[in-house]
Amino acid sequence: MSPELIGLIAIVVIALVFDYTNGFHDAANAIATAVSTRALTPRAALAMAAVANLIGALVATGVAKTVGSGIITAPQDSVGLVLVFSALVGAITWNLITWYFGLPSSSSHALIGGLVGAALAASSDVQWGGVFDKVVIPMVLSPLIGFGLAYLLMLAILWGFRRGSPSKVNRGFRRAQIVSAAAMAFGHGLQDAQKTMGVIVLALFTYGAQDDFDVPLWVKVSAALAISAGTYAGGWRIMRTLGRRIIELDPPRGFAAETTAAGVLYTTAFVYEVPVSTTHTITSSIMGVGATRRLSAVRWGVARTIVAAWVLTIPAAAAVAAGFYELARLAIL
Repeated sequence: MSPELIGLIAIVVIALVFDYTNGFHDAANAIATAVSTRALTPRAALAMAAVANLIGALVATGVAKTVGSGIITAPQDSVGLVLVFSALVGAITWNLITWYFGLPSSSSHALIGGLVGAALAASSDVQWGGVFDKVVIPMVLSPLIGFGLAYLLMLAILWGFRRGSPSKVNRGFRRAQIVSAAAMAFGHGLQDAQKTMGVIVLALFTYGAQDDFDVPLWVKVSAALAISAGTYAGGWRIMRTLGRRIIELDPPRGFAAETTAAGVLYTTAFVYEVPVSTTHTITSSIMGVGATRRLSAVRWGVARTIVAAWVLTIPAAAAVAAGFYELARLAIL
């Protein structure tokens, strides 16, 4: 077995590990609101999210192709394989750090940062136009859109049910949250599993196993199962941050936040085929529905900490990936 083939196998394994950590890191994105409003028990919510993630991961590949071919240009040799491996190490390291501290940072942007950092360390081409158009612009716009649409949807709900009995309204929206949480979990699988698929396809292309960026069926199934398993493993620390520390949610607000976030994820995946952060989208949607109560209802100190983690994610993951690439270069190349 050649060193290059061993490297390819290692990349596939570490990519699936990243996918697994993505699942338990981002499991809270889909279900924190449903759990905090008691629409679902934590274990039932995790099981539902795992199934919805699995289905979402299998239905599209547009985002995978964007990640595989639109961010960096990796050389088709052993340097390229080390580059991709280093990118994954940078992303996983940042995921674990933010998970430990309970910060809902973006696994997507950790992966993008890892790719960019490793490419810069390897003196490979970074497609800065693609990074700007397909990462930076969606990174800025998706939270703003999530905040604004969630605010407007919540206002519509408040007006439409203004004469309803609070207990009946809460009971109805608690049931509706089961659907909206499943929709959000489907969107998470649709977006985040594809990013892992894109990295595996990039590794296959770099190795020379294929000459395009189409996603093989075995890659789809492997990534879908890994993110589903990680989701079921749970993300209790981050769930507590999203579900309770930003704002105390009630069922109507939980439904509005999840529905808005799911809509943003579907649009970006199916229409624009760009990778956006499920974390950024649901967190900003929660802030949007909270702002309808009053601006002071949102715990902006917690929100500032989260935003700081967002800003740091790409450069931090890039720095770790670049450092690991340098170590690997000295040891292997």
